[in-house]
Amino acid sequence: MSRNTRPSPPTDPVAIADIAHVETHGYVILPSILSSEEVEAAKAEIVRLSGATPLMGRGPFEGLDTTRIYSLLNKTRVFDKLTVLPRVLALNDYFLDPGYQLTAFHTIQINPGERPQDLHHDDGFCHFPRPRGPLGTAIMVAFDEFTAENGATRLIPGSHLWGNERPRKEQAIPMVCPAGSVVYFIGTTWHGGGPNTSTSSRMSATVQYCQPYIRSLENQFLAVDPRRLPEIDSRIVEMMGYRIHQPFVGYADGLSPLRGARRMVEWLQKPLDKSPPAFPDHGTGTSKL
Repeated sequence: MSRNTRPSPPTDPVAIADIAHVETHGYVILPSILSSEEVEAAKAEIVRLSGATPLMGRGPFEGLDTTRIYSLLNKTRVFDKLTVLPRVLALNDYFLDPGYQLTAFHTIQINPGERPQDLHHDDGFCHFPRPRGPLGTAIMVAFDEFTAENGATRLIPGSHLWGNERPRKEQAIPMVCPAGSVVYFIGTTWHGGGPNTSTSSRMSATVQYCQPYIRSLENQFLAVDPRRLPEIDSRIVEMMGYRIHQPFVGYADGLSPLRGARRMVEWLQKPLDKSPPAFPDHGTGTSKL
């Protein structure tokens, strides 16, 4: 399922403390990760992308009074840096296997009147017995101050160690933190979005990662136009799934995923080949990817 032993902790004292807190509590709050300028730029981009009539969620889990902007990597470069925050990647490198991937990446705006989200753990759709190691990790990035009144993520400390216990809502505590902070937690930790009883919206983003052998929640191959890949940092492109997980997981007709993407762009510019060749063209092709 995953490696049997944890890697050696890093020597950096900050990373060591972060890991220790997550191992004990299932989460850690990382303050002052974003500057005030980065926070304001993110909020302005959410407003721009949302337009005059932002969509609300389609059900209670998405949030009937919550706006989510999916497929961020296809729509803007403003949020890219959130996927590769050094302090977060240091934690991922400890809790996940090499080659971990992006499984979800979107903004979350919890508006006044929103009800609490059901408590859940993010890798609950993978039916492996608990307690166990995480199959994923996640961050919540606070663009507004997280308060108990405006919908701060609620989390049950220590619940990552549970077996079959079921959560009670009174066990969850709000992750109160200033704007610019990041809440990091692992996929076995029970949590949920909080109710917004205030008069203001609460803006945030979530970046979620999964083990390299787990299917991602958002299909990045269909969510992001492959012609945009040259705009995106190569580390992020790899986390989208455009890499081979050794020895050969993720190939496309015997090609690397990036070469497969180049070929797909070329295919879609031509009529359908009703008799495709048995073997792929290993030439360089004409795409600029």
